[in-house]
Amino acid sequence: MFPILAIDQGTTSTKAYRSDGPGHLAFVGSRTHRQIRPQAGWVEHDPAELLDHIKSLLTAAGPVATSGLANQGETVVAWDGQTKRPLANAIVWQDERSAPDIARLLAGGAEAMTKARAGLPLDPYFSASKLRWLLDHADGADELRQAGRLRLGTSDAFFIDALTGEFATDVSTASRTSLMNLRTLHWDAELCALFGVPMECLPEIRPTVTDFGRLEGGARLVASAVDQQAALFGHGCQAAGDVKITFGTGAFALGLTGAAPVLDAGGLLPTVAWQIGGAAPQYALDGGILTAGSALEWLRNVGLLDDFAALDAPGQPCAAAQNLFFVPAQAGLGCPYWDRTATGAWIGLGLDTPRAALAQAVPEGIALRAAQLVDAFAAVAPVKRISIDGGLSRSGKFSQFLANATGRTIHVADHADLTALGILGLCGGVAQTQGWRAMPPDGQDFAEIRRRFADAVERTRGWTARQSVTA
Repeated sequence: MFPILAIDQGTTSTKAYRSDGPGHLAFVGSRTHRQIRPQAGWVEHDPAELLDHIKSLLTAAGPVATSGLANQGETVVAWDGQTKRPLANAIVWQDERSAPDIARLLAGGAEAMTKARAGLPLDPYFSASKLRWLLDHADGADELRQAGRLRLGTSDAFFIDALTGEFATDVSTASRTSLMNLRTLHWDAELCALFGVPMECLPEIRPTVTDFGRLEGGARLVASAVDQQAALFGHGCQAAGDVKITFGTGAFALGLTGAAPVLDAGGLLPTVAWQIGGAAPQYALDGGILTAGSALEWLRNVGLLDDFAALDAPGQPCAAAQNLFFVPAQAGLGCPYWDRTATGAWIGLGLDTPRAALAQAVPEGIALRAAQLVDAFAAVAPVKRISIDGGLSRSGKFSQFLANATGRTIHVADHADLTALGILGLCGGVAQTQGWRAMPPDGQDFAEIRRRFADAVERTRGWTARQSVTA
């Protein structure tokens, strides 16, 4: 089994970890890739660049016996099945270009079908409408389709095809496309017809842990999963009521529900957590905040934050206690609202509002949105444990604010990369014992802060859909 290589191909970088035996995990390296934004609302990656980064990390890792791959989830690629050449840049999960197509489907009443079959609302976040956009606009797509060479899929399918020659995806990733039937775990003919995505161009759906072929050098690729599902496994979540939140570019909460999907969960989305070999699949509920770490990057880019460490500086008063709130909705609102017409906003500005308070309100807003996710989970079933990981989890001030906002103890992961630990575990390996730091609420009453924040969120909804006012 050993050595094992865990590869995490994420939204901003690709990372790899190597395990040479039980209790061992070594960081191999990280490669940052370009964020391509051709116009407002469009987000792209260069698939060839991502593939090159994976290959370079495979080389840097040295010989391994087995490997596993985590992927971005809803990001999509179109490519030539014969040459493996991408036809266009990958369309990233954050991309909103297919919003007009989604609006037409919504107007036609199609959401009832997507919720009943895929378990997902109609939103450009999911892969189906992006795949159709590639079919219509990627250079040479129609000709390749006629020749039987066009391949459409999530980014993992492109990587697996290019690295092993196997045209496949896993069931957790397929569950994020709006094209897979959540009960049968197969591509759904009616969903494919609804979005206009030819089923013959889609990859085979396989279990999360199975044979995905051999990499150059002979290592077997034995696991492939969405990064958030991999992180769920890395958190050690195995029972209903265990919820994890990963704070990355967005913030994503997942909680296991068992062997059957929960289709009506008040804005939470049913998804496949994983399927290990021939065992029954395990399902989860998913709640996503579309803007989290990206809001902090934006804050720094516009000059309102010099250093992320400044957010943890002692003595900075709570912005929410001063009635200053930030709604992190630059890419719209995810769960439980699913409103792409919402926009980011500060509410409560005064002539005496200092620069530092503007910055402080941003992580507070992310924590308050995360508390809304926890409320959504608690409305479906009791929440027994909340654990967090990702960049923001390294801030003690943020973790304490989140504990106060939820009114629950937050368990903070000591390890920096739970996604890699999850991939390692799915490959059959065991890393060093995971440590957790418990952060209980400190007794502050956040009821009024929660109420005012909810009001702030409502004021941002529908903003981009409102008619422009001209002088």
